[in-house]
Amino acid sequence: MIGNSWDLLLEAEYEKDYFKKLQDFVINEYKTKTIYPKISEIFKAFIETKYEDVKVVILGQDPYHGENQAEGLSFSVKVGIDKPKSLINIFAELKDDLGCKIPNNGSLVPWAKQGVLLLNSTLTVVKDNARSHAEKGWEIFTDEVIKIINKKNTPVVFILWGSDARSKKTLITNSKHYIIESAHPSPLSAYRGFFGSKPFSKTNNFLIKNKIKPIDWQIKDI
Repeated sequence: MIGNSWDLLLEAEYEKDYFKKLQDFVINEYKTKTIYPKISEIFKAFIETKYEDVKVVILGQDPYHGENQAEGLSFSVKVGIDKPKSLINIFAELKDDLGCKIPNNGSLVPWAKQGVLLLNSTLTVVKDNARSHAEKGWEIFTDEVIKIINKKNTPVVFILWGSDARSKKTLITNSKHYIIESAHPSPLSAYRGFFGSKPFSKTNNFLIKNKIKPIDWQIKDI
């Protein structure tokens, strides 16, 4: 289904009734409505970041619902698409935290390729209708993903922005891992604890401390 090590780890989920119902629901939605991301990109986070490569998890809520924004990675937009306000704030904090230049695009694929799993709780959405595929089964699936990562023997950083992501904290019980949590980067909450939280330097400091190669957070201009 995904085409790498995730398939073996998620094999049991694929066979469960909830997932089969979810699959039927999603296929029908793509046939009858405009759904984001493209059907080939639903599992892009897992394709770009294999289980064994996961160093960091950044948890989002659901894909961007604007036209052609979503590309299957939390907070990321396709090259050529205007950056949403949450992503603009993420880049602003990155500049303040590590001095990174704000790039001319919002695709976070380079992060994913370095081991940053950009995971949304819900993996699909109806155009212009936020949370339209919430509570259809995706959250059961992605919670299982978090539980699987929680069992890893190698340390992982979980970055939880906002109440939805922070509610997943109870799934992260392995003392080897490191949780960074703050307000969401949305304009509605960024000034209530996201700005100044320095998640990127904290992540790299933890990785270095554990003899894991840090993330190059600089997104290059295209």
